[in-house]
Amino acid sequence: MKLLEGKVAIITGGAKGLGRAFAIAFAEEGAKLALGDIDIEGVKNTAEEVSAKGGECIWFKADVTDAEGLKEMAEGTVKRFGKIDVLVNNAAYYFGVERRPFNAITVQEWDRMMAINVKGPWLCTQAVYPYMKAQGKGKIVNLASETLFTGSHGFAHYVASKGGVLGLTRALAAELGPDNITVNAVAPGFTDTEASRTIADVAKYDVSRTPLKRLGMPADIVGVTIFLSSDAADFISGQTILVNGGRAMH
Repeated sequence: MKLLEGKVAIITGGAKGLGRAFAIAFAEEGAKLALGDIDIEGVKNTAEEVSAKGGECIWFKADVTDAEGLKEMAEGTVKRFGKIDVLVNNAAYYFGVERRPFNAITVQEWDRMMAINVKGPWLCTQAVYPYMKAQGKGKIVNLASETLFTGSHGFAHYVASKGGVLGLTRALAAELGPDNITVNAVAPGFTDTEASRTIADVAKYDVSRTPLKRLGMPADIVGVTIFLSSDAADFISGQTILVNGGRAMH
């Protein structure tokens, strides 16, 4: 039995990186997918790859700061598949972010970070909530970051935004629990994705402080996300799980 057989999942940020890895893995576990991203060509390519492997997948141009567009994505998903079981809030502002001292970050960049990384998951949850509540069950998985536990030099806005994700996860878990909707977070360590390669030279990443002695890969983040999206995690909510090879422990 596949863990997500018969489930319908919305995954934001589905064009590349972790979003693409989630899409392929979720489809392999039996889920029907709706992918959203502002990168139309990228999300279309991911959807086509999923379909070529035998999965059912639709895609939307989705800006996670656009409440009306997100409602349309949720409505479109229900129109096609009849329900929404899972939301993976993966979309984030990370690609190409430049490290700067906290007092050199512009107000505009700070606001953009918070709008995408914190307001985005909040708005996406608002969009899917009516459908999950009506069906009496739902799973929401937010992508946080190891950095919220460790800090990261020159990334004050990013770290603060991921701390916001942790707080949002706990608040939503408490509020949506009575509707039988679980809300959890996955906090990856530094992972080799297209976005990470715009931040640092992954070949020079120091793994000496990582007990498992290697860099994280997208496939490493997939398993726990599938688990938290499945019926096997029905009594887990409000939790944040680090996936970082033991580099930071929580």
